[in-house]
Amino acid sequence: MNHYQWDSTFTELFERCLVRYRSGDEDFTGYYSDDDLSFLCSIGYKPRELFDFVEDFGDGGEPSLTTAVMIASVRRDYLRFIMNGELSSHEIQPDELPGKSEELEGFVWLPRIIRKARGKLRGELDPNIMFCCGGDRNFLRTNNIAPADFLRATWSSGDDDSKIVEFVRQHAGS
Repeated sequence: MNHYQWDSTFTELFERCLVRYRSGDEDFTGYYSDDDLSFLCSIGYKPRELFDFVEDFGDGGEPSLTTAVMIASVRRDYLRFIMNGELSSHEIQPDELPGKSEELEGFVWLPRIIRKARGKLRGELDPNIMFCCGGDRNFLRTNNIAPADFLRATWSSGDDDSKIVEFVRQHAGS
């Protein structure tokens, strides 16, 4: 893999998939060549993860391609530097996520997005779970937090939820 230009490869793949999606082809399983699949694996992405960003952007204009690249960058770095390039075999199922109305320190959705962020960092989200879905974007927008910044804060907090709460408080008040 070309580490120097991995973001360009991601961008080209995103744009190619977006053209197919906008043409009416919603079967993402046919979007990717073997080289594409190898690239996605090298950055810790599953084929459905990229498609979710393409689909949401194609339908509603967000998250942007830039946001998708930034999120992929955090996941790629976590895979490389924390997981030493080893993919996890664990997969978080949708019913394992905290409920959408659960709250932590007065922040509704926070327990859910924390669990999703940790799963995203480790590449453990079931294909039916998207980090930065509409609900996540609403939470992040409401609290003035960029999605990739939330991932980095989750990474740096380890298992200490109180550090994430403080991070959210600081941003929500700014």
